[in-house]
Amino acid sequence: MHTTGDDDEAWYDADAGPVARPYTVTRGRLRSDHGQLDLISLVVARRTAPASAQLFPEQARIIERCHRPLSVAEVAAGLELPLGTVRVLLGDLLEAGLIETHEPPSLSGAPSRKLLEALLDGLRTL
Repeated sequence: MHTTGDDDEAWYDADAGPVARPYTVTRGRLRSDHGQLDLISLVVARRTAPASAQLFPEQARIIERCHRPLSVAEVAAGLELPLGTVRVLLGDLLEAGLIETHEPPSLSGAPSRKLLEALLDGLRTL
């Protein structure tokens, strides 16, 4: 906490920290209408935002940064915003057609017998 013992001390700019900004940027929403994006989902800008688009500065920065694929975690770290806030912003950009997301590959079905046997052999050697 930033105090010097003076009860009437005022905090300005960076000293106050991000008090309400994430809440303001998401217009009070805690979740995106597009579901939860995985931390390792890749985000890519489809095109530059049109001049008529009314974007928050953070959304414009997302589009600028995502000309190459970035994970949701990298976007949040680069913006220095909470992950939940970034997920809402990404959902809005996705709805506007300004970005696309690519989900990480998942294992479908059961692992192969060969993989299970190799795992079992490895465990036996421990």
